[in-house]
Amino acid sequence: MSKELEAYYNKFCEEKRLTRRHGNVEFITSMKYIHKYLETMSKDAKILDIGAGTGRYSVALAEEGYDVTAVELVKYNLGILKQKNSNVKAYQGNALNLKRFEENTFDLTLLFGPMYHLLTTEDKVKALSEAKRVTKPGGIILVAYCMNEYSIVLHGFKDGYIKESINQGKVNEHFRVTPKPEDLYDYVRLEDINSYNDAVGLERIQIIAADGPANYMRQTLNAMDEETYELFIQYHLSTCERLELLGASAHTLDILRKN
Repeated sequence: MSKELEAYYNKFCEEKRLTRRHGNVEFITSMKYIHKYLETMSKDAKILDIGAGTGRYSVALAEEGYDVTAVELVKYNLGILKQKNSNVKAYQGNALNLKRFEENTFDLTLLFGPMYHLLTTEDKVKALSEAKRVTKPGGIILVAYCMNEYSIVLHGFKDGYIKESINQGKVNEHFRVTPKPEDLYDYVRLEDINSYNDAVGLERIQIIAADGPANYMRQTLNAMDEETYELFIQYHLSTCERLELLGASAHTLDILRKN
């Protein structure tokens, strides 16, 4: 899997994704909730960014003065992160094995990218277990997922791949995405997320529709004038905690506490 991911991210520009308007919605929202919980901690709180990509979150947080450590599997992404010359302590590593770090080390842990790419329940639970292990008691873990209905609606129906996906066994009779290893991405439903938390023994504080309808509206968002776009951001931030939006959001942000 790591070779396929390496090849994928050598071509896919993760750096640009979160700076485009639809990706910026996700970034603004995630940072809002990261700050919400950091505000309850001391300024010397230690942050771990697992699957940090090119450092969009870890570098921004380091620039705010936080002690940030980043782990990234893909060498290409790690190289871009390190070129930013921030104070982030960046290492190559795998979300399934964080043996570099002792247990109860970090106050706040981000587990964003890995859950997109881990295709089995066993691996997702293992990654969540490792995130829990290295987080301090009472610490906060924020976990991002790609959602099933977004994939079915956008890739399946809007982009026209639904019949092909069903014929290839990548979507089952319940319209559940069942990816093959070469697909790289997995998509989940809320009951799946709940089962991972139950397996690991983590308490949910809240769960957020990280980008709401933004990914369905890419062209519309790009065509908006700045004032209208700011209104959209206000609308999204005022509704992203509404439960009815969670399943259809492209990305969901689960916020957990280690007891």
